[in-house]
Amino acid sequence: MSTIIPLLALGAVIVVLVASVWSIRRPKGPWQPPYPLIDATEEEMARRAAELRDRLSREPFGTALATALWRRLASVKDDEGLILEFHRDFCGHGLIRRADRVMLCDIFDGGGQTGDPITAWADEADFVAFFARQSDFSCSGWDEGEPVFHSDDTWYRNNQRLTRAAIDRFLAGRMEG
Repeated sequence: MSTIIPLLALGAVIVVLVASVWSIRRPKGPWQPPYPLIDATEEEMARRAAELRDRLSREPFGTALATALWRRLASVKDDEGLILEFHRDFCGHGLIRRADRVMLCDIFDGGGQTGDPITAWADEADFVAFFARQSDFSCSGWDEGEPVFHSDDTWYRNNQRLTRAAIDRFLAGRMEG
């Protein structure tokens, strides 16, 4: 027993020394993510955004999908609904059920906060008519003919917006606020 305590103390000293040497030898400078950063020009970023825009489906969601979406939203609790992302800060567009309506709004902080309603629907017929004509393209914000979703803000456009795939996941019960 008399030799174990000094050996433990020696081990602790060695750990502290190794940690000290490692922290001194570690390269200093700003933190860098573990992936390469893109240093693209504004023109390159615009080209990439246009390429992504052109890949978006323009096929309307249709009446059947819009009706199923309304009915699924009607089945969730107040203040819940279709939320695309659950993380800090901006989480994209969401469809949130309130007692008297369904509202389209920006979602923040993992669904804990919503922005002001972008628009809202109080009845199924108006909601279905609106979403039946939408597509991944129109919901992305690129479609100038769809003022509810359109945006000139390059950061906001196509950033965590509603898509057919997100609606399908919500309808299948794999996403719920």
